[in-house]
Amino acid sequence: MSADEVSGTSGRDRPVVTGIREAILSGEFVPNQRLVEADLSERFAASRASVRAALLELTNEGLIERVQNRGARVRAVPLEEAIEISEVRMVVEGLCAAKAAHRVTEAESGELQDIGESMRQAVSSGDVLGYSRLNERLHRRIREISGQRTAATVLERLRAQNVRHQFRLAMHPGRSAVSLPEHLAIIDAIRANDADAAERAARAHLRSVIQTLPEAAQNPAERGPAR
Repeated sequence: MSADEVSGTSGRDRPVVTGIREAILSGEFVPNQRLVEADLSERFAASRASVRAALLELTNEGLIERVQNRGARVRAVPLEEAIEISEVRMVVEGLCAAKAAHRVTEAESGELQDIGESMRQAVSSGDVLGYSRLNERLHRRIREISGQRTAATVLERLRAQNVRHQFRLAMHPGRSAVSLPEHLAIIDAIRANDADAAERAARAHLRSVIQTLPEAAQNPAERGPAR
């Protein structure tokens, strides 16, 4: 059974699902924003049935919630849930880092090293948004190198649910200087083919995220890309 069959969506609904998800991830659609079927139908040149199917799938993913007599809106994830999501990420990201350490090729090792160097330069120049993009690129590449498709699917869904807290964390003063050595430790362990060290480093990074989330939640930023 395909993912579309499980979710109830069809291939023609997929662009609508992807479009709404990306709008949430980019910060274009913000927490508690109403999602009007007619507007979405016009925006994505899709039928109302396709829009409803897409909203249902994204509700199942935890990105959207249905409010009685008010339709659909982007779900606002409370801090307590954001912490729980990060605790799950800590375990799964550790798994992916360990798998990546076993599977990484010489070319991939060089790519990770380049990402780490670019992250150093972004922190040195104060390029917070650039660092944020590199951060996401690093995590995505580790998932891809790991070859753990199930874990990658879980992490992508969790990242989407937590996008607003992730952005606030990225904007938190001094956060990039703290997370840089954590990311470099993950890179070094993967490049050294040390699975245990890679898992420990990934877990340490997410533990740091969890500790910082309550402070970052005070950040008033409401728009922008994910961490």
